[in-house]
This record gives sequence, structure tokens and C-alpha cells, in this order.
Amino acid sequence: MAGPNAEAAAHSAQPLILLPLISSAFIPADTMPGWFQPVAEHQPFTAVIETLRGLLLGTGIGHNGWLAVDWSLALIALGHLWSKSLFRRDPALR
Repeated sequence: MAGPNAEAAAHSAQPLILLPLISSAFIPADTMPGWFQPVAEHQPFTAVIETLRGLLLGTGIGHNGWLAVDWSLALIALGHLWSKSLFRRDPALR
């Protein structure tokens, strides 16, 4: 509903493809350059990946489990509010 056509809607998800690449999925955040560590540590994929890694390897997950839940709930709430506002704006969908 946010894109003017199907192609624009498909291309709007492309920046999301980069999120796993700038997380701790492939490289530990400790080994990243100093200016890049806060970016990698404070995004949704890092919390989810660190939680899954800890659960699968049997190590502690620390606060990453709660961060993953918080990120998920926040993204769900934002998506709900955004889609609700777009639905109200478009009279053809009512």
C-alpha cells in the first residue's frame, strides 16, 4: 500500500537485505571497527542471531533474548500503525 506500483513495493525491501550483513551474523561485533560496533550491536538481527546462537550452542544468551523480543514487538507495533494509517488514507480500500 505504500508503493505506487508493484515494482516500487518490491524494491522498497532491498535495504532490509543489508541488515544481516551489518550484524554479528558473520563476524563478531567485537572484531568490527570501533565506529561500526554500535551500528552492529543495536539492530534487530544481532539480538536475534545472538539469542539463537546461544540457544543452539548451549551457552548463555544474556540480555539478547529480551532484546530480540523487544525488537520484534516494536517492529510489529510500527508495522501495524503504519499499515493502519495507510489503510485509512486510501478510500479505495475501505
